[in-house]
Amino acid sequence: MPTTPDGRPMPSPRADERTLLEGWLDFHRATLALKCSDLDDRQARTASAEPSRITLLGLVRHMEIVERHWFQDVFARREGTLRQGPETDLGFALDPDQGLDEALASWRAEVERSQEAIADRSLDDCGHLAGQNAAFLESEEVSLRWILTHMIEEYARHNGHADLIRERVDGTTGL
Repeated sequence: MPTTPDGRPMPSPRADERTLLEGWLDFHRATLALKCSDLDDRQARTASAEPSRITLLGLVRHMEIVERHWFQDVFARREGTLRQGPETDLGFALDPDQGLDEALASWRAEVERSQEAIADRSLDDCGHLAGQNAAFLESEEVSLRWILTHMIEEYARHNGHADLIRERVDGTTGL
């Protein structure tokens, strides 16, 4: 697999659908990790710009929750961990006792669990939606293909946030 100059895996332009979807998801996961590289805990807790309180540490925590929700709760049909509503922060609120290294390790472990949950499964295999997600999508089933595409979109959107935060933290651009 080709890589970018900074070492992120780049999907082959002639790969099959499954390889492309997983490849782009791996690329965006690597991008989030790269955005957090060489930062201390204080820097990882720096918000982008008022009124936003989004931080790189919060983005890592959020993506851990999102990984768990879509691959474990929805696709593997394990007990739900994502609660939505005004009382939830979806990982963005910071725990004063959790640093960046710990958050990255926890997120990476969740990514590994995600990869295990979909190994040897068809893109047409479906997970089960409930509550707000089922109502919003007007379906209680969602294919692995849809989940992978959604996760690429989720990471890409938040990596855009991470670009701005990292630039605010130390001026680094273009990662």
